[in-house]
Amino acid sequence: MSDQQTRTFEELLAEGASVPTEGWDFSWFEGRATEARPSWGYATALAERLGGAGAVLDLQTGGGEVLDVALGRALRRPPLTVATEGWPPNVRKATALLRARGVAVVALPEDAPLPFADGAFDLVVSRHPVVAPWAEIARVLEDGGAYFAQHVGPSSVYELVEHFVGPQPEARRNARHPDRERRAAEAAGLEIVDLRAERLRVEFYDIAAVVHFLRKVIWMVPDFTVEAYLPQLRALHERIEAEGAFVAHSTRHLFHARKTGAGRTPRP
Repeated sequence: MSDQQTRTFEELLAEGASVPTEGWDFSWFEGRATEARPSWGYATALAERLGGAGAVLDLQTGGGEVLDVALGRALRRPPLTVATEGWPPNVRKATALLRARGVAVVALPEDAPLPFADGAFDLVVSRHPVVAPWAEIARVLEDGGAYFAQHVGPSSVYELVEHFVGPQPEARRNARHPDRERRAAEAAGLEIVDLRAERLRVEFYDIAAVVHFLRKVIWMVPDFTVEAYLPQLRALHERIEAEGAFVAHSTRHLFHARKTGAGRTPRP
């Protein structure tokens, strides 16, 4: 029997509520939750593109962990790399982490215009942006430049969300759908080179992992607190103890788009 299984509901709640949430390091979940990874391997694919780029913008970098890994794997670092992030704890973490890579981190709300000149970058990237600002992405890309990103898809982990807030049919049908994002990207003047989607298995093995996940990924249940959702947490705890895990499914899609313009050869 694992240590998690021998601990009480209250002890697990307290642990899940106490774990720091800044950044996108998910190593704490080791042995407590799992998520299958997309087949395309975003960090490795990103590293390949960074090696051929001149000026790179990483939107909504979180704690900078993914960009840091990709830069470490790249055969050549871009001469200029800039990252943006809107949440102050993540801004601090990303700044500390990425400084050694020569990356400037700009504190910027997700819905704010990008403070960069038209055509300033040949590569814009993002992993799990809250919202992709398509018009701004197109504006700051040079002609022939590329947008390469992994997005969260529709109904991601909604088995868990709906346990807490009930059925969300409209969100399941429309939010973050890759076809909707394709249309928005094309309307902004981007050409879609590749768009792939996958549905992936997620398992939570104890209620502490659920609490930490909902505190960390705050848009899942925006008003989540342990106190406000105690009955739902207790019911889910009992279900996990009876079944061994709570199973949900995440959705991800890979975006590769480019900005074409007269007189320029589009980048691959």
